[in-house]
Amino acid sequence: MAISPARVAAYDILLRVEQQHAFASEMLNAPQFSKLSTIDHGLATELTMGVLRWRSLLDHWISEESSLKFSKIDVEVLTSVRIGCYQLAFLDRVPQRAAINESVELIKRARKRSAAPFVNALLRKLAGRSRPNASSLILGSRAASELATCSAHPEWLVQRWSDEYGFEIATRICDSDQRIPETSLAVLDPSVKKEIENLGMAMQGGALLRSSLLADEPGLSKLLATRRVAIQDEASQLVALLVGRAFRILDCCAAPGGKTRMLASRNPAGTILAAELHPRRARLLHKLVSAGNVHVMAADARALPLKGGFDAVLADVPCSGTGTLRRNPDIKWKLAPEDLNDLQARQIAILRSAMEQVASGGRLIYSTCSLEREENEGVIDAAVSDSFRVIDIRERLKELRDQGELAWNDIESLTRGPYLGTIPGVHPCDGFFAAILQKI
Repeated sequence: MAISPARVAAYDILLRVEQQHAFASEMLNAPQFSKLSTIDHGLATELTMGVLRWRSLLDHWISEESSLKFSKIDVEVLTSVRIGCYQLAFLDRVPQRAAINESVELIKRARKRSAAPFVNALLRKLAGRSRPNASSLILGSRAASELATCSAHPEWLVQRWSDEYGFEIATRICDSDQRIPETSLAVLDPSVKKEIENLGMAMQGGALLRSSLLADEPGLSKLLATRRVAIQDEASQLVALLVGRAFRILDCCAAPGGKTRMLASRNPAGTILAAELHPRRARLLHKLVSAGNVHVMAADARALPLKGGFDAVLADVPCSGTGTLRRNPDIKWKLAPEDLNDLQARQIAILRSAMEQVASGGRLIYSTCSLEREENEGVIDAAVSDSFRVIDIRERLKELRDQGELAWNDIESLTRGPYLGTIPGVHPCDGFFAAILQKI
């Protein structure tokens, strides 16, 4: 029996995520999978991200029905069962027979033919499961453990959010993480909006930023190929807008390049130096950002071989990514509590290095896509010296509102003290933190 290309792709990606700690979003855009038809790529994305979003709940169901101890199930077998179970519980349009039979065929393809009867029997038991009504389950409980179970999140992470933001906000974060996010576009060429209108494409303005677009269009790939728009979350775009106008800009941790592109388009008369640690990613960045005013270099942001004097520096540092779980659900299964301290040490080193590059009177924007205090306020508290002052983010947000950029009216809700703090489920975007520092 032939297996659909979408299920084969989802299986291979999920196996690599499990065995090699690959990132699903990157794999889905890899050459071998990006060549899938639009329909197959859509299903492969749905299966991959769906399994990762709901993995712990799927595993809970599997362990309840399996005749074999869960820890004894081979990863190849478990991956096929997860794919089948997800389809049975969450995808109404997929026939039960197709979900079961193709999962069995995936096991045969993986040279685990002896496990085929086990997979077949287990999935038939699981066929009675259905998608949980998360809202009723969550609202009926005040315990982080129950919220973690029904929303398929690690308990330690849910407990942190409950302690930091309160149980209701933690609930909204978890609920948002389990939903497919809208596709938001950064407009790099304003004239493209008129072209979109002429083509009759169904797009609307962003909920956070007026300059952004929300898209749900089959022809989106053709538009993206023009490089006049780019897929980028609205909070990520907002961070780039915080930098403002400047003549000499340093982007310390530039890859994959979304913010670099925005800096270039918003500062055509300025010069942007984009640094990236890994040479391969620096090369990809160079191809992606074709603007003539952008110069790319491979360098460690903790020890930049530069003499400083930049009017504006962006330090969008590597982080846990807990604000982006709706787009990157595999992160929640890879991250461990102890990782936060390691990340913080690296972030402090990058921020201190970035501070050395700022000219007198210049500004530095520190940002993460993390919801965790250690990576945000904790880094600022540890790194900021007497030669810098924290600028209240409200000043810049009001400027962006007055300039017609910011569409979100409740500026106060976007803040955490003097900092930017967007929260999934509360705001129409990923979770981002940002601080503006000015050199005295």
